[in-house]
Amino acid sequence: MTGQNPPDWLGLTGRVCVVTGGGGGIGRATALSLAQAGARVAAIDLDERGLETTRSELRQFGAGHFVGRCDTANAESVAGVSEAVEQSLGPCSVLVNTAAVLRPGGLEDLTLAEWNAVLSVNLTGYFLCAQSFGRQMRKSGRGSIVHVSSIAGSHAQGQSGAYSVSKAGVIMLSRQLASEWGPAGIRSNVVSPGMVITPMSQAFYDTPGVTERRSAVVPLRRVGLPQDIADAILYLASDRSSYVNGDEITVDGGYANMLMNLVPRPGFE
Repeated sequence: MTGQNPPDWLGLTGRVCVVTGGGGGIGRATALSLAQAGARVAAIDLDERGLETTRSELRQFGAGHFVGRCDTANAESVAGVSEAVEQSLGPCSVLVNTAAVLRPGGLEDLTLAEWNAVLSVNLTGYFLCAQSFGRQMRKSGRGSIVHVSSIAGSHAQGQSGAYSVSKAGVIMLSRQLASEWGPAGIRSNVVSPGMVITPMSQAFYDTPGVTERRSAVVPLRRVGLPQDIADAILYLASDRSSYVNGDEITVDGGYANMLMNLVPRPGFE
């Protein structure tokens, strides 16, 4: 069958895939894409309203999915939902960490509470979920963890409080997990989006002219959508990336590599 992928080309059919932040944005797009690929999906989030929408959309892919409220920054909440997922669907094979918050603020006046609030969700939450669901993976001797970071993790984003710091931490957390858990058959990788329209960033794009201005600095001349990120996540979650570990895929339309294009060069434009 030349030109066609064989059935279950991704190798995800029947696997239990947990998606944090599954109530919207990149998390929901990922949960639905995994379900479409045949996985048994557990979408968890603190946003109950968003989870109801995800639950409704998962129904088109049949039964065998789990939707539950979870505060990923709380160890007891994570442990509870981890046990519930295992009892409902079976041991976790894939964990996708997407849950995140963004709070503006300059470092000079940033309060410790605001600093901790971002780190607790964007970094500590990733660690807690990796630790809890990773224990299930270790029992089976295989697994894939995909963390959603950001190009802000490698390129400082001013006036964004602890956001860049938290996302840089995610990249290093993933590398450490890859090193420590690789011998146990568990891979850990990162997807770093840049300029994607999600519920968290929607307010930026609601401002007149912002979408056009941002699109103009991206080589592909468009702003990304959650599905663009979900597609990269599926690759890292699947058997197609079985020898990829401790790596990072940037999904930003080429923006982060275009720094020199911003430098005035008379006669070259």
